[in-house]
Amino acid sequence: MPLIRKPRKCFSSLQKMPPVIFWTVFTAAICFFIISVSVENAEAQSLAQEQTVPQYKSLIQTVFDFIQQNYVEEVDPKALYEGAMSGMFNALGDPYSAFLKEKDMTDLDQNVIKGNYGGIGLYISKPSTYVEIASPIDDSPGWKAGLQPGDLIIKIGEESTADLTLDEVLARLKGPAGDKVFLTIRRGDNLEFPVTLTRAIIEVPTVKQAMIGDIGYLRLISFSNMTAERARQALDSFKANGYKALILDLRNNYGGLLSTAVSVCNLFIKDGTVVSVKSRIAKQNSVYNAGNNPVVPEDIPIVVLINHGSASASEIVAGALKDHGRAYLIGEKSFGKGSVQQVYPLKKSGFKITTARYYTPSDVNIDKIGIPPDREVLFPKFSNEDAEKLNKLIASNAIPKFVQNNKKAAPGVVDGFARQLQDEYGLDFSLLRRLIRDEENRTVIAPVYDLEYDVQLQEAVKILREGVYYQLIQNTKTLRDLQEESADDEAQPS
Repeated sequence: MPLIRKPRKCFSSLQKMPPVIFWTVFTAAICFFIISVSVENAEAQSLAQEQTVPQYKSLIQTVFDFIQQNYVEEVDPKALYEGAMSGMFNALGDPYSAFLKEKDMTDLDQNVIKGNYGGIGLYISKPSTYVEIASPIDDSPGWKAGLQPGDLIIKIGEESTADLTLDEVLARLKGPAGDKVFLTIRRGDNLEFPVTLTRAIIEVPTVKQAMIGDIGYLRLISFSNMTAERARQALDSFKANGYKALILDLRNNYGGLLSTAVSVCNLFIKDGTVVSVKSRIAKQNSVYNAGNNPVVPEDIPIVVLINHGSASASEIVAGALKDHGRAYLIGEKSFGKGSVQQVYPLKKSGFKITTARYYTPSDVNIDKIGIPPDREVLFPKFSNEDAEKLNKLIASNAIPKFVQNNKKAAPGVVDGFARQLQDEYGLDFSLLRRLIRDEENRTVIAPVYDLEYDVQLQEAVKILREGVYYQLIQNTKTLRDLQEESADDEAQPS
């Protein structure tokens, strides 16, 4: 006869409980078990890490000493130190974290203190094999040479940038003013051309302004200590001129100071969160709120222009205005730099490291994603056939020669030359006319705006003048809404 055990009292008591109470207790017990297991796993991982870290530290020291004592030639300990430090930061796979040698730290200090340096005026990154131009600085040698966001620097002299780190590329681009730098540029898939630039003292500008009829046009070129104050002065000027609308141009603005981005947002946003910064260290998290005293009245329509060269601090401003429904965005998807870096000295050397990520008011991080415009407006792109024709035109140096020999040429003369090029190279007349205009602009200080050829600016002015702004702004979505929609679309079965 099989053995029959009586149920334990605790279990029989549970059996007598009402179903709702029973399942509540049961669920709580399961949750407690899961939490306990999770905590134990976390503690185990933390303990394992605590045990492993000293082991790796010891191994590094052992190898360092072994090389010093046994390598076939005497080794400079500084070279080993710098190599090891560079290797550690490269292992992070983060283009914004890097070891800074003594010269790098000196250059950084000089740039911060003086606000200028000897170079060609390009913000660059290295997202893949080659170095990509994020944006050129106005009136710099890079800008005057017509280099654009998205162009790839594939060679410096005869040296491929595929074999160089970002810091090594920067070291080769910067140097004494007056020296020449020889680059090979790739634009699109097929257009490649050489560019010779002469280094100059690069003074990073911050704000440009103008009136387009009754529309205030404010271009922020960088986010320095003075940007917010200069922007406020420009807005006061617009008010004195009776502006009815505002265009905020953030194109090719590669960023700058987080505090300045917050101050600029306060010029437009009445209340609420502007940006939040989140780190894995809780005490370093922070939330920045609007100052409740905007300079631009709420009844002034705002259009923001962005492109692939809009990054970091400019994305904070664009994201905040979009999430608050305070502006309509036109142009192209922004660069996608949503991280925060700090620089730490190590005697004469140092390092910069990503310590946090920033989030827009709707709690979205756009790192490596970018901000999509509410209305995409793209400049015409070259076909493969056009690229071949442009390569021939660039190699001929015909346009720079014409501009040099025909300074302040009358419109009829320029149009006639464009027609000649059209017959010779088979390219679109409006494209050729714009190339000539761009070359003319490079011989002088950059114009505040170019309404004739800037299709994104044209669209902004059109929306503000046709009275459709408020209808469009009502249908805009926050970045959180767009992200969730994108996730839902990806989750749908195909």
